[in-house]
Amino acid sequence: MESITITSTSKDEQYQELLPKIRSLIEDEVDLVANLANVSAALKSTFNYYSWVGFYLKKNDELVLGPFQGKVACVRIKIGSGVCGTAAVTKKTLLVPDVNKFPGHIFCDPDSKSEIVVPLIKSDELLGVLDVDSNAYNSFDGNDKKYLEELALFLLPKFF
Repeated sequence: MESITITSTSKDEQYQELLPKIRSLIEDEVDLVANLANVSAALKSTFNYYSWVGFYLKKNDELVLGPFQGKVACVRIKIGSGVCGTAAVTKKTLLVPDVNKFPGHIFCDPDSKSEIVVPLIKSDELLGVLDVDSNAYNSFDGNDKKYLEELALFLLPKFF
């Protein structure tokens, strides 16, 4: 599969159409970096409200930048800092409608207005996070949370 085309127009339908295509794209590939790169590209090219999408991978007490699509990003985030680091500590998805109101938000991109971060947890161990930003406020909702968490569950066996 060389490209992913989504014909649906509603957010819910776009996710329902996209996720099986992502599964098909990565199911036979064993390389983690290649898979995360393709997942980032598929998500960014599908959703016009995504300004940045990518992965931070846990290394010691930090989240280190992995494959992504978007502007240049922060390379290292301390566990417990910002939205990504907080999601990593709590091991819960964080929906942030206005990043300016999130205590300790790290402004890697000054144009970012809202964010969702999904922790990648396998056997209660944090492996990293899926981070998505938008240049508009209130971009993410329960649909994003539901489908990005579903995607994370599918990705987890690819880590080890």
